[in-house]
Amino acid sequence: MTPTLVILLLAAIVIVVMAIKGFRIVQQAETMVVERLGKYHRTLHSGVNVLWPFFDRPRRIQWRYSVTDANGQKIIRKQEVEKIDLRETVYDFPRQSVITRDNVTMTIDAILYFQVTDPAKAIYEIANLPDAIEKLTQTTLRNVIGELDLDHTLTSRETINSKLRAILDDATDKWGVKVNRVELQEISPPEDVKGAMEKQMRAERDRRAVILEAEGQKQSAVLKAEGHREAQITEAEGEKQAAILRAEGTAEARLKVAEAEAESIKRITETIKESKGDPAGYLVAIRYVEAFKEMVSGKDNKVVYLPYEASGLIGSIGMIKEMFDKSTK
Repeated sequence: MTPTLVILLLAAIVIVVMAIKGFRIVQQAETMVVERLGKYHRTLHSGVNVLWPFFDRPRRIQWRYSVTDANGQKIIRKQEVEKIDLRETVYDFPRQSVITRDNVTMTIDAILYFQVTDPAKAIYEIANLPDAIEKLTQTTLRNVIGELDLDHTLTSRETINSKLRAILDDATDKWGVKVNRVELQEISPPEDVKGAMEKQMRAERDRRAVILEAEGQKQSAVLKAEGHREAQITEAEGEKQAAILRAEGTAEARLKVAEAEAESIKRITETIKESKGDPAGYLVAIRYVEAFKEMVSGKDNKVVYLPYEASGLIGSIGMIKEMFDKSTK
């Protein structure tokens, strides 16, 4: 080989090596921190980026991955990577023991959602970002739970999550990390505490059942009393209306009878006057006959005396006979 060919071959090899080392493709939602001669130079964006080989070098960062093995167990793996994922990352921390304010020890399983917002700070402000976030979350969780009683811890998950997120977000801001959410997956009190809670729950349910039953009986008695009262009021109103209607009917009937009797007396008087008789005597005789009929109509009635002159009665009867004779003619 001639010297010229060797030089060209070496130049081609250098160009290929520089192309391999110099061209870096960064995927979407990823980034890379580049150092030039050991000093921060720039942060690469998604797409094709050109580096100076042997001068520019990506800075590696500790990262954490959660994988599941063949038995379904979660395994946490840590490794150094060049590219930083800018998407929201989920950290599922192992269970940890905490103590409440009333000295009850329990285990809590927490999960954290965070996102890298400043890759340079995530590399240069903290040595091991995943471990730092995990330890900070564990200590903060112990502090928050230590301020609450057992009952409040079990019923205030949303409050605990909000408080944890606010504290962690403020603490990790200088690391270039944004904590979006913190969730408590499971809170497990000790077995003896669980038994006491179950007994308390059953007692509370029994108490509520007794109260509800008493309230039902009370409501039933009230409704029965109200129904009885309404029935009596309705019955009294009905009797009142019936009595009013009966009284009005009786008054109207008496009025009709009186009008009929007045008309009858009027006609009889006119007839007697036409026959030149005494209407007063006739009417008295009629009343006397009616009274006499009532006196003797009973089963064991006996007439002891006559309160009217027999001669007057006979005269009246004779006058009635003459009146009817004239009427017939």
